[in-house]
Amino acid sequence: MLPGMRDGENPFLFGALAFDESFADRRAEIKELASDIRNGQDVVVFAPRRYGKSSLISAAARTLAQGRNKVLVADVDLMTTPSKERFAAALAASIYEHIASPLERAWEKAAAPFRRLRVQPAMTLDPESGAMAFSFAAAREPQDVDATIEGLLRLPAEFEPARGKRIALVFDEFQEVVDIDPNLPKLMRAIFQRQPEVAHVYLGSKRHVMQRIFNDRNEPFWRSAKAIELGLIPIEEFSPFIAERLEASGRAVEPETIARLLALTDGHPHATQEISYFLWEETPAGASATPARLEAALNAVLRAEHSHFTLLWEEAARAQRLVLQALARDPGHPLAKPYRDRHALPSAATVQTALRKLEQREIVAGERGAYRIVEPFLAEWLNRRG
Repeated sequence: MLPGMRDGENPFLFGALAFDESFADRRAEIKELASDIRNGQDVVVFAPRRYGKSSLISAAARTLAQGRNKVLVADVDLMTTPSKERFAAALAASIYEHIASPLERAWEKAAAPFRRLRVQPAMTLDPESGAMAFSFAAAREPQDVDATIEGLLRLPAEFEPARGKRIALVFDEFQEVVDIDPNLPKLMRAIFQRQPEVAHVYLGSKRHVMQRIFNDRNEPFWRSAKAIELGLIPIEEFSPFIAERLEASGRAVEPETIARLLALTDGHPHATQEISYFLWEETPAGASATPARLEAALNAVLRAEHSHFTLLWEEAARAQRLVLQALARDPGHPLAKPYRDRHALPSAATVQTALRKLEQREIVAGERGAYRIVEPFLAEWLNRRG
C-alpha cells in the first residue's frame, strides 16, 4: 500500500491539489523552482489550466519548509479576488498566516503591522484554529485602498525578525491582475524591484495575457522574472507512476492498457490522473486493468465531463465549432489551404479569428502554425458526436 493511503482508497487524484504521493513527477521542476526561491529569484510559471501549476508550487513550498533554512511562503489566488478590497483581504490573510504568525508567536504582535494600514481591516480570530480572517470595507476614496495594498505589498520585507530569512510571495492566476486594476502591475513592480529579500512567483494560465505582461517592453514587468514553462509529463515517466499505484492498491495492469491510456492523454497531467481514477474504479481489487476496463473508464470520463464540454460548445461561434471539429479529427495547420479544403473550413481570415478566440478561451493551443485541442477528452467527445 502507498504511504498515507487508506486501504481501499483510490490512489489517483484530479481536480484538487495533488500532494505528496499523488503528485506525478515534476521532480526537476520542483527542484528548480525551490532553488530559485531560495536564491531570491523572481519566477513566472506559464502553463495551461490543469497542468499542475498550483500543485507544483505547493510541492515546492513543502520542500522549502524543510531543513534549518526554512523559507516562508505566502500565496494568493487572484482568480478569487475580483476587487481590490478582496485582493487586499486575501493578501493580508496569507501574509498573516504564513509569514507574520511563524515569526511572532503572540497573535497580537503578529496582527500589529496590519493595524497600521491606511484602511483598517476587520480581523476575526478563530479561537479553535487560530486562523485570522481579514475583510476590508469599500474605501471612501480610491487612493485609500491603493495605499492599503501598497502597505501590504511592502509588509513582507519589513518584518524585523525576518531579516536574513528568505520570504516568498506567490500569485496564482496572475493574469487576473489586469482585471482587478490595470494600474496594479505598475504599483507591484515599483515595490517588488526594491525587495531583493523577497522572491516573487507568478503563476499564469492565459498565455497571451501573461506573455504581454512579462514580454512586452512597454509593461512594468517586462523581463523582470525568470520564465519556467510547464509542458506535458513525458509518457516514459507517467507510465511507471500509473503502474506502481495500481499494483500497490492490489490491481494488476496490462502494458497495452497503460500504452492506450497514455495515447489518449499524451501525458496531460489532469487528464491522465482523471482517467486513471476511473480505471481504478472499474477494476476490482485482485483483478487486472484491461483495455476493456479502460474503455469503460473513458466512457465514465466523458459522462463526467459532458456538462463542461457542452457549455464550451454552446459558447463557441459557428466558425469556432468548425475549427474544433476539424482539430478533433486532425490536429495540424488549419490556416493552410490544403487543410481548410480537406475539412471544408471557411477563409483563412475567418479561421484565424476563430483560432484566436479559442486560444483566448484556452481551448486550443498553437505553435508555429500547428494547433491542437488542449483538453484530450474534448477531442474524443467531439468525435463521438460526429
